Amino acid sequence: MDERQILAEVVEIAREAGALVREAFPLTALRAVDFKGEVDPVTATDVAAESLIRARLRERYPAHRILAEEGGGDAWQEPGPPIWLVDPLDGTNNFAHGFPHVAISLGLVVDGAPVVGVVHDPLRDETFAAAAGWGATRNGAPIRVSGVALLAEGFLATGFPYDRRRAADNNTARLDHFLRRSQGVRRAGAAALDLAYVAGGRFDGFWEFRLSPWDVAAGLLIVREAGGRATDFCGSPDCLSGAEIVASNGRIHEQMLLVVREGVRAPLPLQRKQV
Repeated sequence: MDERQILAEVVEIAREAGALVREAFPLTALRAVDFKGEVDPVTATDVAAESLIRARLRERYPAHRILAEEGGGDAWQEPGPPIWLVDPLDGTNNFAHGFPHVAISLGLVVDGAPVVGVVHDPLRDETFAAAAGWGATRNGAPIRVSGVALLAEGFLATGFPYDRRRAADNNTARLDHFLRRSQGVRRAGAAALDLAYVAGGRFDGFWEFRLSPWDVAAGLLIVREAGGRATDFCGSPDCLSGAEIVASNGRIHEQMLLVVREGVRAPLPLQRKQV
């Protein structure tokens, strides 16, 4: 398998789907939105983009399996041929409200490990991409994670689960813990872009939970190929499920894991003296 050749082809597929998303943005009315859950919308654009991606992947890789957010598909954990994990429109809530922060995410998994990943932002025309062993790029130029070494100087990202209205753990307590121990935390609503931004040094770290494999497959490979680290909350690299994920530049990773584990008991940064 030539991962670099596949990557070049899939970048074109992602960009084609991105053109469809860009043409449909913004929606003219929220009545064009359906809901899979209380705060989990889906639009005709999600479905159309996924249909296009499925068709292109079937044409080029007929022996591969596909699992996509809207239409389902093959079981990603079962052994078998390579499988594509597809999010045709990450950030649907943003899209539905005219907030310009969305992405198409395509990850190819072989024997349980991502080997090709593309996260395409159609509204900014940015494409983050990686192939296993070949590094990560943004619009074709190499990218690397940041050099920040202290969580107290870290700029972080996170998100909240779809069941946040009723779940006992909806990430707000963890958000408070990180806010008190970092330079800041952003919640922009597209996990694939959060991961891509860690890879490109815009964020120093990211954590979230109760995501799905199609949310993280491409992004975690891009982070790793950019020199970063991605694990579950216990530090295991087995985080493809999206159930728990911490991604970082590597330098602040253990500090982030400590906050996840210890919460309010984690050390606070030393206060700087006022000048």
